[in-house]
Amino acid sequence: MLKHAIIVFLGGGLGSVLRYLVTKILNQDGFAIPFGTFGVNILGSLVIGFVLGLASRTEILSSNLVLFFVVGFCGGFTTFSSFAMENQAFLRSGDYLNFFLYCFGSILLGILAVILGLYLSKLA
Repeated sequence: MLKHAIIVFLGGGLGSVLRYLVTKILNQDGFAIPFGTFGVNILGSLVIGFVLGLASRTEILSSNLVLFFVVGFCGGFTTFSSFAMENQAFLRSGDYLNFFLYCFGSILLGILAVILGLYLSKLA
């Protein structure tokens, strides 16, 4: 149990730091859509699809590595809370177009990224 918690902690820390760096670079003033949050959520969806697809078909990844990447890294790298807060800000300001584009675009592309990750895992 403690070993698994440490594995998740390490993966989550790495994912969180990487998310911080990506969002600092991509979430720039002047852009209506927060591309950093959007990017990490889509990329995290791709990674989780790839890792889970690979783990379900092969024994390349140990259960500890799956835990590290899926629960730890992807859990720390992606961010639903920032996504929700950003959408709330769009609604509060009456920016319904960007709310719609960002909210539904993120959901649709996130699901498609998981599917793409699963597909790419078959090619590996």
